[in-house]
Amino acid sequence: MNRERVADAAEFRRLFENLVEQLMRSGLDERCALVGIERRGVVLARRLKERIRERSSLDLALGSVDITLYRDDLSLSPPHPILHKTEIAFDVNGKRIILVDDVLFTGRTVRAAISAILDFGRPAQIQLLVLVDRGNRELPIQADFVGLKMETNKEDMVEVLVKELDGRDCIDCIRVRRGGMEA
Repeated sequence: MNRERVADAAEFRRLFENLVEQLMRSGLDERCALVGIERRGVVLARRLKERIRERSSLDLALGSVDITLYRDDLSLSPPHPILHKTEIAFDVNGKRIILVDDVLFTGRTVRAAISAILDFGRPAQIQLLVLVDRGNRELPIQADFVGLKMETNKEDMVEVLVKELDGRDCIDCIRVRRGGMEA
């Protein structure tokens, strides 16, 4: 395996600010809400809420969703999965929900998150914001707001680290070697 630093703290900050700018241009208002997917999507959603409030004084509703029990591979998971809290303390009906995650890969996590949100009601719209889109979709899901698009192989891993959980902000790609040759 070969670890490659894709974004250091300065580049991470630039990517994040670009996402803030994309959101600001999209016509945010009080009918919008941010919902982060546990764990790093929640951190990013909190940061987005704060940065948007600093720039516009708009105080968006904020929620979090744990997709563990909505996964389509739950039967393959360990017998006692770690559950995080889903917190959506606002009425989702008629809202424009901006679903936030760190990495978009197969689309299965996003599908599960959408199912979880729909258990709370019927939003007017759900849009997807991701820090990294690494391709290799298995489901027809695309992000509306993307910080970084990168090409990866299915076997590779993209790791997003955030200060709040990991002590630093950066994005790494761990390339898996296949058959003695780097992918």
